[in-house]
Amino acid sequence: MKPDFLPVNREDMSIRGWKQCDFVYVSGDAYVDHPSFGHAIITRLLEAHGYKVGVIAQPDWKDKSSVQILGKPRLGFLVSAGNMDSMVNHYSVSKKKRSQDSYTPGGVMGKRPDYATVVYCNLIRSVYKDSPVIIGGIEASLRRLAHYDYWSDRLKRSILLDSQADILSYGMGERSVVEIADALDSGMDVKDITFIDGTVYRAKDLGAVYDYEMLPGFSDLKRDKKEYARSFSIQYGNTDPFTGKRLVEPYGDKLFVVQNPPAKPLSEEEMDQVYDLPYMRNYHPSYEEAGGVPAIREIKFSLISNRGCFGACSFCALTFHQGRIIQARSHESLIKEARCLTEEPDFKGYIHDVGGPTADFRFPACVKQLTKGACLNRQCLFPEPCKNLRADHRDYIRLLRRLREIPGVKKVFIRSGIRFDYVLADQSREFLRELCEHHVSGQLKVAPEHVADPVLKRMGKPENRVYRKFVKEYDAMNKKLGKAQYLVPYLMSSHPGSTMKEAVELAEYLRDMGYMPEQVQDFYPTPSTISTCMYYTGYDCRTMEKVYVPVNPHEKAMQRALIQYRNPKNYALVEEALRKAGRTDLIGYDKKCLIRPRGGSGYGNSRPSGRKAKKTIRNVHKKKQ
Repeated sequence: MKPDFLPVNREDMSIRGWKQCDFVYVSGDAYVDHPSFGHAIITRLLEAHGYKVGVIAQPDWKDKSSVQILGKPRLGFLVSAGNMDSMVNHYSVSKKKRSQDSYTPGGVMGKRPDYATVVYCNLIRSVYKDSPVIIGGIEASLRRLAHYDYWSDRLKRSILLDSQADILSYGMGERSVVEIADALDSGMDVKDITFIDGTVYRAKDLGAVYDYEMLPGFSDLKRDKKEYARSFSIQYGNTDPFTGKRLVEPYGDKLFVVQNPPAKPLSEEEMDQVYDLPYMRNYHPSYEEAGGVPAIREIKFSLISNRGCFGACSFCALTFHQGRIIQARSHESLIKEARCLTEEPDFKGYIHDVGGPTADFRFPACVKQLTKGACLNRQCLFPEPCKNLRADHRDYIRLLRRLREIPGVKKVFIRSGIRFDYVLADQSREFLRELCEHHVSGQLKVAPEHVADPVLKRMGKPENRVYRKFVKEYDAMNKKLGKAQYLVPYLMSSHPGSTMKEAVELAEYLRDMGYMPEQVQDFYPTPSTISTCMYYTGYDCRTMEKVYVPVNPHEKAMQRALIQYRNPKNYALVEEALRKAGRTDLIGYDKKCLIRPRGGSGYGNSRPSGRKAKKTIRNVHKKKQ
């Protein structure tokens, strides 16, 4: 049969000769059959294993009939909020409603509910009371146990309980979803499927649960934030597939949420198979009239080469979701996909990205991770690179060179981000040369996140001296190549550990660079990160040290304004921040001052901002060194 989109209505089922689906996948995203979308991977994988799968994308959660359009599935419903947590999708860090949803046709906002996984599952339960319901995706994965919910500002129960789902598949889900499907297909009752790695289930007693570690009960977590910090530390320490233990979280005396150990990572061959499935590589044609799905623009001509990240930044949920062990595709698989891209009618010769969570990670941090897992009490790059770290870019360089040689490919960019400390850990500078010579489009985005070492420590990022060294080497390499290329740093305000002193230090750094970011990222407390745990509890769960946390909206506004101190709209906030920090020496007419006194002529100093600053940033870096 010619490849086509999976059924989205009864007519599609009839064309395929189906009377009933085995599984119906309900998604908060529009239906995009591309491997950058979780629903595409899971549905195509189940199809490859012989199951009939239909898709209901963005059902009307106020109408029961919207989840009935494909009828009752033979084996069960699969439910996901989409590629993002629905609350992150809907709201900015200031809790204001976003104006666009890139995962919806036409970018229209409001096509999915808040807490979409819970709402969809309860809608399904209201119609099909006995159908098995399996939840997955990042929203379910990061809310699988008790978690702090920033938007309601309270601790919430496991999403498994509030959704009334039977099983939660956490992580990427390829292994667990096939095992669940096979178990259901064999006739097993969904309540008996309690043995699959990478899943979470509920239990009324622990008689059949073995070899587990008991977490504090939900009532204890609500009563004492320090207990939650301890609990999250245990959870975070059990995200490795080789060493992770079974965890039990009690909800009273007769209800328990049981998290099985993480699923094992995919081999290179298995990764290749996942990305070689017959994707249509586009959004469903029914969205054409609405203008398509905006998210496809960023990923249509990009290649996913890896997953997982051993960088383990405190504010990132990747460790909790994908784990620290790198899984990568073969060169052959990526080259095959790249050749397919060149055949697309709208391909202009540019591959937009070759990477993943971190572009230049192509294999596990050290050999032992593939048999013994990642170290429990040690990170690979923080506070300094581990002596066992394999810092080697040769495989990635060979891959990039082979991609550049494909007929029809003009340029291969790297946009998913590199770890500058990992680049420096590699004794060879061959990758830095290749990067600057072939894979930067005038500017390279990097993520130092901050410049104050006390904040960087809480972020799990290297000291600022490491970033400064990278800046120096990057500039030197571009000079050697005769290229005028500069760095654009991602910076974050109001992260736990950042007092007004550190916020001013960051503003001074930007002053010396001659650069004011057009966009600033305030720390966003998303579910199940170390930084979010710090934000909620006031403790660093790794050490149980108390941490200063800027939670007051006005203080956060001041810290944010300091990063954009040249904006006249921020004057009052910047002045207040400087006075609060005891840095009135930065209010005046000296070139080191951030702003001028009220009533003074002009505003701040005359250094360039925005696009003009970007043109000078390379020279400023050189001057500073």
